[in-house]
Amino acid sequence: MFKHLLIPTDGSKLSEAAVRAGIQLAKEQGAQVTALFVMPDYRAMVYGARTLIAYDLTEFEKGAQAEADVILQFAQDQAKAAGVQCKTVRVTSPSTSEAIIKEARDGHCDLICMASHGHKGITSILLGSETQKVLTNSNIPVLVHRPALGKH
Repeated sequence: MFKHLLIPTDGSKLSEAAVRAGIQLAKEQGAQVTALFVMPDYRAMVYGARTLIAYDLTEFEKGAQAEADVILQFAQDQAKAAGVQCKTVRVTSPSTSEAIIKEARDGHCDLICMASHGHKGITSILLGSETQKVLTNSNIPVLVHRPALGKH
């Protein structure tokens, strides 16, 4: 049924569980996966009273790249162990949900498999979770992986 799954991950435990579940589904379907890590857009400007200050955020970007390496390697290792073809993508975006939807569309994915929530955890209920934004705005089906009770 599904041929290409997009699995966005932020490296949280819940996200890792969604990676495992998505890869298992891909194995059962004979599908390939793309693991996606969305890096924050650190190019920010801070406005003073009448002064514009631009920060060199090279160190932040290096840190985000290193974090992406570790998180995407986890997905690759899981896929390899399951015998599932996996490519990885990292993008920088101010909007995680928009980046997920764009990658799913551009990568010709037919399912997005993601965790119910990530690093923000319970605060995402109040702030508007990325998963909810993807569910609301994607025309590609979304499978939301929820943790078993007591395991989050």
